[in-house]
Amino acid sequence: MEINRTIYGFIFARGGSKGVKGKNIRPLSGKPLIAYSIQTGLECKYVDRVIVSTDDDKIASISKKYGAEVPFMRPHELAEDNSPEWLAWRHAIQSINENALYPPMDVFLSLPATSPFRSVEDIEKCIELFIHSDVDAVITVKNAARHPSFNMVSLDDNGHANLVMASEKNIVRRQDAPPIFDMTTVAYVMKPDFIMTADSLFEGNVKVAVIPDKRALDIDTELDFQFAEFLMSSQCIYKKSNKTD
Repeated sequence: MEINRTIYGFIFARGGSKGVKGKNIRPLSGKPLIAYSIQTGLECKYVDRVIVSTDDDKIASISKKYGAEVPFMRPHELAEDNSPEWLAWRHAIQSINENALYPPMDVFLSLPATSPFRSVEDIEKCIELFIHSDVDAVITVKNAARHPSFNMVSLDDNGHANLVMASEKNIVRRQDAPPIFDMTTVAYVMKPDFIMTADSLFEGNVKVAVIPDKRALDIDTELDFQFAEFLMSSQCIYKKSNKTD
């Protein structure tokens, strides 16, 4: 499929991380975590450039080593624990727009470093859906493991449990409940102008691309990282066992 749009893939990777120290460049199966997002972005036929936004010199150096561009550094005030990523997105767009070496972008693509199992096909699926839909954004989701009208509860002031979203119909199986999805960090495809004028994602028209669970892991905790190591090891063992002599 031919797509005549200028598409820049961004990876936002700040130096500080409370959940997993040094998460973005921590080795995963012998390679820095951020390298997976960089390399998958570079392999995508629709992506013109892969750009890393970071406040950290070491992350910048490693990112360049794996083929990403780092044409600007992110201000520290946009890299705090409570800094909205939306503002980091705006800063990246402004920085590229002010750089004469970069043609204006038509499509903004975010590839979070915390999603190392995404495939090139996942990214291309999102971009194609975005290009052929009249929307402000395409996000990725996976089928939710829990459902607010079946097996998710909240507590009232007396500590009594109630379904989060009660239904008029008595739902006894998750399969009978209306489908819901968990958002993932596989990819965000958006109009640059939308990011610059809106204050949040769901102010606009949003479509979703459904990603299989096995490619939708988001690394946010130490347990997530250990699980990712297990998955990587399992994949390596599977590939080796299926090699022909």
